[in-house]
Amino acid sequence: MDGAAQAMDKRDFLKAAAGASLALSLKSGALAASLKKPVGDVAGDEAFWAEIRGHYRTDNRFINLENGFYCFQPDTVLEAFIGNVRAINGEASNYMRTRLDSDVVKVRTSLAAFAGCPVEELVVTRNTTESLDTVINGFDWKPGDEAVMGNQDYGSMIDMFSLQARRHGIVNKIVDIPLDPQSDEEVIDVYRQAITGKTRLLMVSHMIGGTGHILPVAAICDMAHQHGVQVMVDGAHSFAHLDFKIPDLRCDYFGSSLHKWLSVPIGNGLLYVRRDRIPELWPMFGDAGMADDDIRKLNHRGTHPIHTDLTIDNAIAFHEAIGSARKMARLHYLQNYWTGKVRKIPGVAMYTPRATERSCAIGNVGIKGIAPADLARTLLERFNIYTVAIERPPVHGVRVTPQLYTSPQELDALVTAITAIAGNPAMAKASAG
Repeated sequence: MDGAAQAMDKRDFLKAAAGASLALSLKSGALAASLKKPVGDVAGDEAFWAEIRGHYRTDNRFINLENGFYCFQPDTVLEAFIGNVRAINGEASNYMRTRLDSDVVKVRTSLAAFAGCPVEELVVTRNTTESLDTVINGFDWKPGDEAVMGNQDYGSMIDMFSLQARRHGIVNKIVDIPLDPQSDEEVIDVYRQAITGKTRLLMVSHMIGGTGHILPVAAICDMAHQHGVQVMVDGAHSFAHLDFKIPDLRCDYFGSSLHKWLSVPIGNGLLYVRRDRIPELWPMFGDAGMADDDIRKLNHRGTHPIHTDLTIDNAIAFHEAIGSARKMARLHYLQNYWTGKVRKIPGVAMYTPRATERSCAIGNVGIKGIAPADLARTLLERFNIYTVAIERPPVHGVRVTPQLYTSPQELDALVTAITAIAGNPAMAKASAG
């Protein structure tokens, strides 16, 4: 067997082993007993989660509470990725010409099964922005057509809508999403009031990236469809974070980034398009080999880093060894662990809803009189805690995004830091100076 073939065999082995080492460790004594507990009880089982933490090669230079942008891979996934890089490099053009297409189909099929949709409705992209911009750009817009979106939606997509306004003369209506709604209907009504007879597309975030606010997407989709309006969902922060399948949302389009909550290497996302919507979308790049009703027409990526795509299966295996419901419960537990404490501190402003069902891992905290950038800088320089500043009115805070490897002790350090800074705001100004 030549070196390239051996490398490919090793890649297949690593793919099979991705979740196996974790699954094996979870079968031992006390950990096996933990798996038999109700999901809610496992959420606070620190022995169980310490075992999970052991699968992540944490850097330890700082407490990393900014996993919402990109979460690094657990060890088995990282090693599989490196193995994929070596294997593809070994076969080079021969692999690209003889095995690439069939492997892409396998990856799409696996990801579609994980997402709960037919493979004919899903393609692998580079990230959420590429996925959703493909949809926005693919509409056959006419002057006067309207699109509806929220004030806290991601800037790249809003920029793409602005580009269509300049190019085609569409009208973009940006609505204000309540920070702490008292009911789903309060949120739904904000979108309902913006819809007119000219509205063609509504964009909604499943989970708002800056605050962690989970919106009632399925109900919003139902409302919009009653008015003949299609719905595109930004699932950058919900996929592999919340326990759901894409069809549960009843949307027309869905995009996500797999390098966030699924911990796939950077460079992977997904685009879902409901089957009956595919023919009417124009592709961003020409591909005469694909029929109008084939979703692959929207996915002409040229020569791309296939080794990243191949690692999706490994990340799914690791995720499923833990379980979606168990993972979501833990992430929810971690967020409530620290937000429940800092909400009581004088001078602190929380930008994540109080109702527990309206959030999961992501939280956003500010301190009155301190700019978000100064707060983030102070947390890092004085307390060795890494977060990210979010300055997008009405939000003026830092986003805190723990992951499965995050310990309560690290969140205790965050609470201690917030308490100290809120009690002495000059600390942040001195750090900024």
